[in-house]
Amino acid sequence: MQEILINWAPQETRVAVVEHGAVQELHVERTLERGLVGNVYLGKVSRVLPGMQSAFIDIGLERTAFLHVADLVAPFTPGSRTAPMPEARPATSEGGRPQQPVVPIERQVFEGQSLLVQVIKDPIGTKGARLSTQISIAGRMLVFLPQDNHIGVSQKIPPEQRDTLRRRVQTLAEAAVQATAGQGTPPRDHGGYILRTNGEDASDAELADDIAYLRKTWTRIHERAGKMPPVSLLHQDLSLLQRVLRDLVDDHTTTIRIDSREQHDKLVRFGAEFMPKAVEKLALYTGERPIFDLFNIDEDIVRALGRRVDLKSGGYLVIDQTEALTTIDVNTGAFVGARNFDDTVFKTNLEAALAIARQLRLRNLGGIVIVDFIDMSRTDHREQVLAELRKQLGRDRVKTTASGFSQLGLVEMTRKRTRESLAHMLCEPCVACGGQGIVKTARTVAYEVLREILREARQFTPREFRIVSSPAVIELFLDEESQHLAGLSDFIGKPISLQAESAMGQGQYDIVLL
Repeated sequence: MQEILINWAPQETRVAVVEHGAVQELHVERTLERGLVGNVYLGKVSRVLPGMQSAFIDIGLERTAFLHVADLVAPFTPGSRTAPMPEARPATSEGGRPQQPVVPIERQVFEGQSLLVQVIKDPIGTKGARLSTQISIAGRMLVFLPQDNHIGVSQKIPPEQRDTLRRRVQTLAEAAVQATAGQGTPPRDHGGYILRTNGEDASDAELADDIAYLRKTWTRIHERAGKMPPVSLLHQDLSLLQRVLRDLVDDHTTTIRIDSREQHDKLVRFGAEFMPKAVEKLALYTGERPIFDLFNIDEDIVRALGRRVDLKSGGYLVIDQTEALTTIDVNTGAFVGARNFDDTVFKTNLEAALAIARQLRLRNLGGIVIVDFIDMSRTDHREQVLAELRKQLGRDRVKTTASGFSQLGLVEMTRKRTRESLAHMLCEPCVACGGQGIVKTARTVAYEVLREILREARQFTPREFRIVSSPAVIELFLDEESQHLAGLSDFIGKPISLQAESAMGQGQYDIVLL
């Protein structure tokens, strides 16, 4: 069973998803740093890069956003329904079978052009937001695709039900078009829809309400695109509080507790209109203890920011997040087992598989993930560990795939990344080490200082050189390296003084010419 806890403050909203007494997911949204995924903009093409088959789009952010040709589908321009598509260039696959025509991006967009675009990935690190011209608007039970006529059904719904559900949505979509004819709704038939998993048991009335809401939202976006200037926000996705009701609540959710009466009342009003079933699970928390203290969630957040994750058996994980990928190393640690080494390794890896799946969700790690399990000699042990890992990953809301063991004994995984990880959201690079996780030793810095003074003495003739550095470096010059410092002073014929600066990191120093 699942419980959702919401800790609200004017500057920050925190949501914890608790399953079986343990925190599985953490979502954080800050008022000044709200995510952009789902937002629709009227962007302006600032640069087209034929060599990368991409374009940079100005949508009013600090960094220009990125649009790849694969995400360019019938681009919208203000004042018209779609931009004319140029003649396509045929392409063939490696097997010789024809693929979809490939139209170079430079023949589809041009600098200065206005495009209707949607953010599909938030800016991450030094990368700008990723965009698509394929607009999709998410509702409670459906996702609306205004540029498409396809009716899709979630893959999580049993295959034998999909055709029936697809026909129901098709009928309701056509009825919605007829009902809104002549009311300013953009043309292009009924648009396309994808039925979400939580719409499997929805009634026709609920689906019809969702379709009406989505079409109304699209009409408003389309109208604004024709009236507003380029680089304008046309539609903002729901806040984290509203997305809790839309995306996180399911049949397994027992309670949604929130510690703000004002936000509770707002959610009740929002849910009553769009998600009435979720409203029944809303509860105002009025306890004396902070709501996150109920499950020691703040402690879990602290642990989720560390490299090491201890397992109950005594083993542990080491998680390192880099720009290209995330690595997870499994170690037996203090766990020695009861019978033999093979069983010890097997039990540690089984426990690690469960912990890894939880840490991916908890830390919101995305992209490529490499797991280095402890080497197992038995094939059946490897298969059971891999099956357990995939079973646990199946509970993840985010699309995750795991391959088998490689020749090096590694498991390669991918997890869709659409927003910053927990560490990137809550932390920043260390000013002392620059995010490397290591700093130069005091002796290394001392020798750099000596070389720099010699270099400076060949160019300048000051009265005195003064070394300003961290206390550890200065202490080394006063003790073990005092003889080398005195020898350098005699060699250059100038006095060298020392000044400790506690505000400096160990790798920092300055040489002042007096």
